[in-house]
Amino acid sequence: MITNDKGIVSFRHMVIEEVCRLAWQKNLTEETKNELVYKIIPGPKPQFRCCIYKEREIVRERIRLACGQNVSSNPDSENVVQVIDAACDECPLSAYSVTDNCRFCMGKACINSCRFSAISPGDSHMHIDPAKCKECGMCAKACPYSAIVHLERPCKKACPVGAITYDENGLCKIDEEKCINCGHCVHNCPFGAIGMKSYLVPLIEDILAGKEVIAMVAPAIEGQFGAEINLASIRAALMKAGFSDMVEVGLGGDMTAAYESLEWSDAKKEGRKMTTSCCPAFINMLKKHFPEQFEENMSSIISPMCAISRYLKLTHPGCVTVFIGPCVAKKSEALDKSVPDNADYVMTFGEFTTLLRSRDVELVPAEGEYQEATVFGKRFASSGGVADAVIECMHERGESTDDLKLHKAAGGDECRKALMLLKNGRLQEDFIEGMVCEGGCVGGPSKHKTEQEITKARNALLAAAADKKVIENLNDYPMDKFSMHRNGEMDAELTERVMAAGK
Repeated sequence: MITNDKGIVSFRHMVIEEVCRLAWQKNLTEETKNELVYKIIPGPKPQFRCCIYKEREIVRERIRLACGQNVSSNPDSENVVQVIDAACDECPLSAYSVTDNCRFCMGKACINSCRFSAISPGDSHMHIDPAKCKECGMCAKACPYSAIVHLERPCKKACPVGAITYDENGLCKIDEEKCINCGHCVHNCPFGAIGMKSYLVPLIEDILAGKEVIAMVAPAIEGQFGAEINLASIRAALMKAGFSDMVEVGLGGDMTAAYESLEWSDAKKEGRKMTTSCCPAFINMLKKHFPEQFEENMSSIISPMCAISRYLKLTHPGCVTVFIGPCVAKKSEALDKSVPDNADYVMTFGEFTTLLRSRDVELVPAEGEYQEATVFGKRFASSGGVADAVIECMHERGESTDDLKLHKAAGGDECRKALMLLKNGRLQEDFIEGMVCEGGCVGGPSKHKTEQEITKARNALLAAAADKKVIENLNDYPMDKFSMHRNGEMDAELTERVMAAGK
């Protein structure tokens, strides 16, 4: 995995792998969990913290998260992303700090600029009292030597919705009313204090119980492991690990695009603006921070993940569906019970490779081909891919899109700005394609290579894919037998309208 926190990621996945090995052995008990703590941190010298006791406490909390449980300090949380308090204690408390560049000058521009009396002379340079500082930044702007720096904590800086604050002890706190579970803070904490719940243990229990467990791989998976690892390779590894089968969620992209395209056409005629429904972090942003726009402007069509899950639950009654992708927020989508028959479990690419290791399975090149999605469905993973697929479906119905205006927002800040424009009635475009990760899903928090490497490998793999029309491709699937609406209601008339172009 390519991240800025490689050591932390390796440690996190090592804990999850050990937990999974115990689960495969049907030997995951409180006793073996405690033994695992001492196996990982044997002592007597600490490996990465001040003492082995703190290290062991951190491992205990990581084991809890690996088992899908909340951290002990927040037992009632419904959030996927959580803070390990024992690991969160090394960041500076002051947002603004005076460096050694301070010349202790006579002008005292910093003192004169501060309206809260937070700055006073120290022994050798100026001093900022964090209890009085309001973080306005005026002192930093006033200093002629640029001696005052803004030390914004990396977790807070990464959060696109201001969900992170700190308590009186400087410990990170996540406001779950604001958090969109995008996971950006997870990989931006240099101490690994922010983690996420994993659901691999109950998944393993389902496999061991003999249930039909079917993997649903995200469009972004192609290219994650190089051009030599195609979907056939991934399917072979999954089945060796105990899965019953695999379906590419790019097919769900085709389904979502076909239905959303009709919604877009109707909305355009009515003069109503709309947003896409695929990125769960974007949907969480809408729901929590722009509730009126969530009700008025969001597409009612389900995400590709949910579409494939419903298709599989129709054709394989009683099956267990597992989404594999680069996204942390997909876990919150799967937990949203207001959308019926969604994925039962979600694992990130990192958890996927960890699960394979715990089963001693490797990803290797495989003979043969596998393709159910069109190239348009496969390109859902990239910024602009959703809109391109929707426009393609409109073209397949013979509609002109010459006057269609799109706002492609990629990245948390861009999504928030676009929704602010929509809220204030200043959005010039007709539709918003929102993806909270820059570059789209291929730039998600659990990507395995750099975006440049992934793009190069994806282009090679997608170039070999068969050229198919989106709506025509759906004729091979029972679209009239399951709902594409978020609320689960059937709409035979809508399906007939959508599929007419493919007949």
